[in-house]
Amino acid sequence: MRRRRREAIPVSAATTRSRTPDRLCAEAVDLARAAAEEAAAPGVVGEHEGLVSEGDRVVTHFFGCREPGYRGWRWAVTVARASRAKIVTIDEAVLLPGPDAVLAPEWVPWSERLRPGDMGPGDLLPTDAEDLRLEPGFLGEEEPAPNSAVSEDMAELAEAEDAEVTKGTPAHLTVAPARGSIAAVAEELGMRRARVLSRYGLHIAADRWEESFGAKTPMAQAAPASCVSCGFLARIGGSLGQAFGVCANEFSPADGHVVSLAYGCGGHSEAAVMPKPPQPAQPVIDETRVDPFPLRPAPDSGSVPVTEDESSAELGHS
Repeated sequence: MRRRRREAIPVSAATTRSRTPDRLCAEAVDLARAAAEEAAAPGVVGEHEGLVSEGDRVVTHFFGCREPGYRGWRWAVTVARASRAKIVTIDEAVLLPGPDAVLAPEWVPWSERLRPGDMGPGDLLPTDAEDLRLEPGFLGEEEPAPNSAVSEDMAELAEAEDAEVTKGTPAHLTVAPARGSIAAVAEELGMRRARVLSRYGLHIAADRWEESFGAKTPMAQAAPASCVSCGFLARIGGSLGQAFGVCANEFSPADGHVVSLAYGCGGHSEAAVMPKPPQPAQPVIDETRVDPFPLRPAPDSGSVPVTEDESSAELGHS
């Protein structure tokens, strides 16, 4: 009968022992407190809040922190002892945040922290070279891009005529591109910009404008009509002009902003036409009739009679 051979499995001492704190290290509370008070300012070390076993003969004691501005933080003092030794020594003393500690928010890079409206006069906002909102305006390589206005036939013709193919984008050119180069053709076609909006950039711009001045805003919901029929709407070119325009009503809350054609406000040009104020009638003059006006009043028009009696003459009345 053949006996099966057993293989020995190596087991470390750490796996066979429990996580129960070492007794001598757990009893070294006064030693840990003295180390914490030495590292901290006087009077900021609080009560003992517990301990945790870090390993074989390694224990960390926690003390409350009374330092203003550090609510929930704890002083952590780690003590240890050597194997078969009865003397406990200090490993380290640090200030660590507890479960209820007040911590600063996680650091966010400035590119993710920046929000619309944060830029001020004189600020510069660098654009990432791999910004998804932008794409090359044209490629200045020897082979044109698949969607380039410069066809392959024209590229072959330029090569046959020893035309100069300029390296790099037009934005990096210090002088005007030579005649016959791809950069010159791009400039003539109005494509001198190094980068233009990509489809992704157009979509996120449209979503942003739709959220600010779109059909679902409270102003548009209460409007009598939409901007597509408003006389104050200034049309824009390009593909975005099919859904957006610029408001030119100075009394509208969207004046000078890009608005959706489905947006609207109370300043719609045809919402309420103001009636004309009533005009007074023109005066009528009868030129066929002459009205006499006396130059002097009539003698009997006054309050004093013309004839004088004797009594009035004696009193001096005239």
